Amino acid sequence: MKIDLTETNSSKINAAMVQARRDLGTPAIGMVLTLVIVTDEENAYDALKSAGDASHEHPSRIVVVIKRASRSPRSRQGARLDAEIRVGADSGSGETVVLRLHGELVNHAQSVVLPLLLPDAPVVVWWPQGAPQDLAGDPLGALGQRRITDTYSTEGPIEALGSRATAYAPGDTDLSWTRITPWRSMLAAALDQQTHSVSSATVEGEDDNPSCELLAMWLADRLQVPVKRTSSAGPGLTAVRLETKDGEIVLDRADGALATLCMPGQPDRAVALKRRDTAELLAEELRRLDPDNTYEASLKFGVAKLATATPASAKGAAPAAKPAPAKAEAPAAPAKPAKKATAK
Repeated sequence: MKIDLTETNSSKINAAMVQARRDLGTPAIGMVLTLVIVTDEENAYDALKSAGDASHEHPSRIVVVIKRASRSPRSRQGARLDAEIRVGADSGSGETVVLRLHGELVNHAQSVVLPLLLPDAPVVVWWPQGAPQDLAGDPLGALGQRRITDTYSTEGPIEALGSRATAYAPGDTDLSWTRITPWRSMLAAALDQQTHSVSSATVEGEDDNPSCELLAMWLADRLQVPVKRTSSAGPGLTAVRLETKDGEIVLDRADGALATLCMPGQPDRAVALKRRDTAELLAEELRRLDPDNTYEASLKFGVAKLATATPASAKGAAPAAKPAPAKAEAPAAPAKPAKKATAK
């Protein structure tokens, strides 16, 4: 069921949702959280589809906030709220409210969203793109216990990581971090089987891919060894190499779907490591609402502390040397054995 309301307010929207549920014969719907999506018209469809798919695992009230830019000074002085309500089969396993804010109301979106939040339920705010620099300080971000961004969608992903680290607040997270969860789990499991410590590491992936940088910073922070970041033709993250006294541990994924795990003294193994869509990533983030301390530590480690190299070609040509930053290596204490990584 879909209901369109023009020049409305939050009270009328709430009343319309209650009436819609009664008309469907489901006056009570078990929803576990409110997901607030802040987006624009161009990206609203994809964001709604992903949120709807994720709601099958996490039944939720989805509130989409679309700020409509006014074209003339006169229209910017006014304020209008239009809403589209979706209940039942049109809204996944919950209910959806699409809000279109016009004029002066664009600057007071939180006052519109606040009455629509589920009582006594967690709030998650998601910016598919165009996230503010200070998530917790944003009026809409302040409503959420969890704040989700995606630095991969920005024009400068690596610079965006620095901004996220500077303004980090407990509850912040990023889908670029979620994308490497299977990699971190696989590498942690591989290191649990090794008796020797890791002496250095290399992370290989596309240029300007924040997931590659986050994985490299996670390894450097957890293992306290130099980690080199090299480039490949992709797709995404393609390989991780860990040096030990017994030999090299390699997790290589050339096609974005199936990876090969090579470990000293063991036969090579094929492991499923496919690239996941946004709905799967969002569903994973909605499973936890507490601060992610591992993400915080990795993010604040800093891209500048990683060793760098000029990209190798797709055919495997040797990389040309490139000057590393002043702090190219993580602080190393030769006498102490390196720690083993853990997935979280």
